[in-house]
Amino acid sequence: MNATERRGRILEYLREWDRPLSATALARRLSVSRQVIVGDVALLRAAGEGITATPRGYVLDRPRAGLIRTVACLHRGEDMERELTLMVDQGCEVADVIVEHPVYGQLTGPLELASRRDVSEFIRRVEENGARPLSALTDGIHLHTLRCPGEEAFRRARAALEGAGFLVR
Repeated sequence: MNATERRGRILEYLREWDRPLSATALARRLSVSRQVIVGDVALLRAAGEGITATPRGYVLDRPRAGLIRTVACLHRGEDMERELTLMVDQGCEVADVIVEHPVYGQLTGPLELASRRDVSEFIRRVEENGARPLSALTDGIHLHTLRCPGEEAFRRARAALEGAGFLVR
């Protein structure tokens, strides 16, 4: 298979999957190295393909159903798992985290967390890599974009965050 065919297969796999696909998983499927996949995805993105890299892998940018809302939060780094779990437990997907950096402006980290398992895997990767949350750049203040099945789920998520003291007033 040549490089053009391989890139076509990468797009096919991403269209077929409704969850993120890691570079490692794609590499195994296509019998190439992870680095080849990373390069292929970079070339696909440069060619205009809407591919987003999340902490759990690549996803195609596609319109998704659901109510989109944003919440402003403030908490310590060690409260991150609890905060994320509160939102997914109410049926909302945590699409991203956003901080306002004094030099770079808005920084957005795609998350795509929809379940406790997703949150646990994300926290495991943060700990495994010794990573600090983006909110560490802004003394804990950050936004989350939520994709909720409806207004009631958003209200529940907001109430849970407020009850935990995580909402910025």
